[in-house]
Amino acid sequence: MAVGERDLMGGFAKGLKVLEAFGPEHQRLSITDAAELSGLDRATARRCLLTLAELGYADYDGKFFSLTPKILRIGHSWLSATPLPVLLQPHLDQLSERVGHSASASILDNTEIVYIARAAQKRVMSINLMPGSRLPAYSASMGRVLLAALPEAEVDAILLGSRLKAHTPHTLTDVPALKAEIGRVREQGYAVIDQELEIGLCSIAVPVRNDRGRVVAAINVGAPAAILPASGLPGHCLPAMLEMQARLKPLLP
Repeated sequence: MAVGERDLMGGFAKGLKVLEAFGPEHQRLSITDAAELSGLDRATARRCLLTLAELGYADYDGKFFSLTPKILRIGHSWLSATPLPVLLQPHLDQLSERVGHSASASILDNTEIVYIARAAQKRVMSINLMPGSRLPAYSASMGRVLLAALPEAEVDAILLGSRLKAHTPHTLTDVPALKAEIGRVREQGYAVIDQELEIGLCSIAVPVRNDRGRVVAAINVGAPAAILPASGLPGHCLPAMLEMQARLKPLLP
């Protein structure tokens, strides 16, 4: 739906920009930090931060602001309102038990994937992944599956808006190479990542489609490369993942 400028709340939009400036690499922000990351002037960023602090969504120690647990209410509202996490969780549990490795589900949010459900056998990454965790779409197996479901123009826009950072020496950051890999994922129906996000971690992902064939999420299995290398993922995991994919299709609206 098209929205006219008169219907938009500029102050609210600016507050959200400041809120989005916080993240794993920016857990504590000064007013100057928030202004730079949000693209707002310092005075506006200051008012937004002080408002968040006054409403209990941020703590302020006189120099730095940090988010409080109250901010989880916003994300929890979405998680509790959508049936996807609840529907996917028991299937992920079964998948994880069957293959002996952690399984996850995510959706695409602009240039990132957002974890919405997870069944962990053991911790395979240095970061602790859980519902709400985010990873860059271009370098994650679930991200590439979700990107492969989009028209080329949307893929181009997302890659253009992504900060193509080499997490490891194996990470693809060249746009033509990424587009070629996404095209390969589109053709074969699954994505395999070999230590592109973190050394020692490989993963495989497939799309989750609803009963109309639209991709609504992605599921993956992650494993230590020393135990199950990337080359062995399709043979070990793909049959179980495709069975889960087929079971879910008639269940999703």
